[in-house]
Amino acid sequence: MSVMALASLPVAAQSIAVLDYQMALLESDAAKRYSVDAEKKFGSQLQRLQNLEAEAKRLQERMQRDGDKLGQTELERLELEFRQKAREFETQSRQLNQEKAQADREMLEQLKPKLDQAVETVIQAGNYDLVIDRSAVVDVKPNLDITRQVIERLNSMR
Repeated sequence: MSVMALASLPVAAQSIAVLDYQMALLESDAAKRYSVDAEKKFGSQLQRLQNLEAEAKRLQERMQRDGDKLGQTELERLELEFRQKAREFETQSRQLNQEKAQADREMLEQLKPKLDQAVETVIQAGNYDLVIDRSAVVDVKPNLDITRQVIERLNSMR
């Protein structure tokens, strides 16, 4: 429905609010704790990836810098080592991404019902007739945005 079509409708909704659902989720205490925990859990894997990347770059730079000075066997050895590092980086990167995505899904599955309950509680308490997602709104007065209220409600839930 276009904005013009919305404007032409009779005003039925007496109380309108805007909610940034994603922000409410990401700024909750639970999501912040998860972020810290995930950083601890996946930090060593990320460090290994960074080390592999640095080693591969070092090998590549050496081949470019000294390639014409090296013997054929040494150059082939460096190229092989570089390809092995690149494959290992790809494999470990894919594995890390999959593990992180799975952990993110599990956190979301656990938090979503609480977030939905917090949203519903705030909507009922404010007696809102219409709640619009923030991504569908160009501009909103701060007093119509209930995102902070939802975050506070979510944070107070056990």
